[in-house]
Amino acid sequence: MPRPAATASTQDRILMLIGSGRARSRGDLADALGSSPSTVSQHVQALIARGLIEEGAARESSGGRKPRELRLVDGDEHMGVIDLGGRHARLGVVRRGGEIVATREMPVDLREGAVTVINAVGAGVAHLLAEQGVDGRLIGVGIALPGPVDVRRRAVESPSRMPGWQGHDIGELLEAAAGVPAVVENDANAMALGEHFDRSARVSHSVTVKAGTAIGAGVVVDGQVYRGAGGVAGDITHTRVGAAGDTPCSCGNRGCLETVASGAALVGLLAERGYQVQTTADVLALVRDADPVATTMARTAGRHLGEVLCAVVNFFNPGAVYLGGALSTLEPFVSAIRSQIYEGAHPMMTRELVIEPSQLGADANLVGIARILDETLFELNT
Repeated sequence: MPRPAATASTQDRILMLIGSGRARSRGDLADALGSSPSTVSQHVQALIARGLIEEGAARESSGGRKPRELRLVDGDEHMGVIDLGGRHARLGVVRRGGEIVATREMPVDLREGAVTVINAVGAGVAHLLAEQGVDGRLIGVGIALPGPVDVRRRAVESPSRMPGWQGHDIGELLEAAAGVPAVVENDANAMALGEHFDRSARVSHSVTVKAGTAIGAGVVVDGQVYRGAGGVAGDITHTRVGAAGDTPCSCGNRGCLETVASGAALVGLLAERGYQVQTTADVLALVRDADPVATTMARTAGRHLGEVLCAVVNFFNPGAVYLGGALSTLEPFVSAIRSQIYEGAHPMMTRELVIEPSQLGADANLVGIARILDETLFELNT
């Protein structure tokens, strides 16, 4: 006898919440669904009996009985995920509802245009799936782009570092290249979602900063990416700061944060001092080798970013600020950010504020885009 439609809908929602990482226990499900614990337990037991989910080890408890972690039973469905950068792309294959099973990096040149690059990374995901000998089929693919994204149109908007990409439906190109449904997201938003749900002690609202060659930020409110009226909330990159003066920025304006606090800015400043640097990785090497000039510049860049984040904390009052990207691996940079926020923000804003480096590292964007893709696929199939 078929199940009532309401029951099927609730159980599909439970599968989506577990698969996307939004819920990892019966308590999480009850909160997300607004249902009683007994009702949730009935649905969970039904899904366990059907072999769709299983209970794992007990998780940390904030009091009372330790909740047992719920997860989808490993199946043959996999998702391809892509983190596109200016010079390289990080590719991953994710078991649906599970962990990343394989990753690789490949060089790309965004100047070659959307069609060429998307075809290349789409083929790269297919090759990764085959090379790793992963059993199962590809059911979807998602990509995180280093520029403002209109998620409804699946296109980049005014991409200053992506000449020739404006106007292309990136989702359509990716679906043609991979042969499966696709989602498109901004890289900072993907990182924000990945970091937000990766912690056992979760906050309701968080800000995640990606500080690498460029600077970006993503905002999560009640477990959802907050996009704002124009879809570009969190774009602190082009906030004007006094220290930048009239320095020209890639956006066409002057005095933007990225001209004094990004990896690209540090490369330029060090080159002016006669250092042989070309990439952010070169800057990281100098700081880790305790070069005094590079270390001072990294600390100063952290102060500039911290100045902007201080305003964000005072205005938004998040529960956490997570720091990702290559520069966030440098202690002088991170320490300067912390100091600036704690010194400049109102004590009520920082009383319970968590400021932490990324836990997922280079995989943060992949995990985040996988969560978005997982939810999208559930919506397409229900």
